[in-house]
Amino acid sequence: MNAHAPPHWRSDALGGVRHGFFGRRGGVSTGIYASLNAGTGSNDDAAHARENRARIARAFGQPLEHLLGVHQVHSPSAVLVYAPWSGERPHADALVTTTPGLILSVLSADCTPVLLADELNGVIGAAHAGWKGALGGVLEATIELMQEQGAEPMHIAAAIGPCIHQASYEVGPEFEARFTHEDPAFARFFIPGAGDRRHFDLPGFCAAKLEALGLGNIETLDLDTCANAETLFSHRRSVLQKEGDYGRNCSAISL
Repeated sequence: MNAHAPPHWRSDALGGVRHGFFGRRGGVSTGIYASLNAGTGSNDDAAHARENRARIARAFGQPLEHLLGVHQVHSPSAVLVYAPWSGERPHADALVTTTPGLILSVLSADCTPVLLADELNGVIGAAHAGWKGALGGVLEATIELMQEQGAEPMHIAAAIGPCIHQASYEVGPEFEARFTHEDPAFARFFIPGAGDRRHFDLPGFCAAKLEALGLGNIETLDLDTCANAETLFSHRRSVLQKEGDYGRNCSAISL
C-alpha cells in the first residue's frame, strides 16, 4: 500500500499479498455515509462514492477501473476475472484472478468479507459471505475456482474481515432452523439470547467452512461492524438507529 492509502486493517495471514479492509475513515462522503463509503448502490452522492473508490484503487497504485467488484446478490457464484469489466458487472458474490494489477473487492456492511491468497501459485480471491451465501456455498465455489487456476488448499491463506459478530447478531429460532436443517452440527454456531432469541456466530461459521475445505491458515479480524460505529459501516446498526440507509465497507486484494 502507498503512504497515502486511507486507514485500513491488514491480516498477517495474507503475508506479502497487497490487501486492505477499509472502513469509514479517509473519504469525502458526509452525514450517515461519512466518510469512505465505497457503496455505489447506496443513496450517497455518486461523485463522493466514486472518489472514495478511487482513493482505495490509488492505495494499490492502480486506476479506479482496476478496482473490480461484482453485483452482489447473496449467491454461491464465483467468477474468474482477467481484465477490467467491459460492460455490466456480473451477478455473483466472489471473484478470482491470476492477473497482476487487478484489485478484487467486495462490499459489506455486516456480511463477511473474505480475502484469499495462494501466494506461492499466484492466485487470489475475494468473497462476500452473508449468512445466505455462506450457507449456500459461496466459499466452496471460490476455493474450487481458485483450485482450477492452480491454487492448492494447503497454500491458500484466508482473512475474515470486519463483519457482524455473535454478540451483535441476534436472530430468531426460524433462522437457526435453516442451519440445523442443513446440518444438525451447525447448532454449535448459536448461543441463547433473550427469550427465544439466539445469537449467531457468522465469522465462526465461515472459518469452519474454510477449515473443512482444507485451509490451515485462517485469520479472523476481531472487528464487529455493528459495535464499531466510529470506524465501520453496519446495516443492522443503521436499522436500529432508523437512519434510512448506510454506507459500505470495502475489502480488497491484488497481486
